Amino acid sequence: MNDAPLTVPKFKRAQSVLVVICTRSGEFLLLRRVRPAGFWQSVTGSLERGELPRLAAAREVYEETGLRVGGGLIDLRHSVLFPIIPVWRSRYAPNVRFNREYWFALILNERRTIQLSAREHLEYRWLPAAAAAQLTGSWSNRHAIEMVATQ
Repeated sequence: MNDAPLTVPKFKRAQSVLVVICTRSGEFLLLRRVRPAGFWQSVTGSLERGELPRLAAAREVYEETGLRVGGGLIDLRHSVLFPIIPVWRSRYAPNVRFNREYWFALILNERRTIQLSAREHLEYRWLPAAAAAQLTGSWSNRHAIEMVATQ
C-alpha cells in the first residue's frame, strides 16, 4: 500500500490579462521576457483560481513593474481568444488549446521607474506607440496598444 499523498497537477487557468501601460505624452511600456528569448510585451498574466480580471490586472502590474494601480486601471471592455503557443502549452491542462485575454490600460502622468521581476523580465523600454506596437511579439498586444493610442 502506498501512503504517499495524491498530488493533483496545478495547471494555469486559460484566462489572462493584458495591461497596456503608457504615459499621457504617448510613451508605452514594454517588457522583455526571459522566455521566450527576445519576446517583448506589455504586462500580462494568468488569472488565479477565483480571481476576477480587474484584480488579476492590478496584481500583475505590481508583480511585474512594482507600480500600484490605485484607481487608475481602465477596463478596455475588450477580450480576445487566441491559441496558446506551443512553448507555453505544458502550463495548461492537456486538453486546453485556447486562452481568453482581457484588456486593461494604465495611463500615467509621466514615466515611472520600473522594478522588474527578474524571473520574468530582463529589461524594459518606454517607446512611442508605433514603435511599441512593432516591437511586441503578440498580435493581441499590438492591437491593444493601437486601441489605447487612438483613444
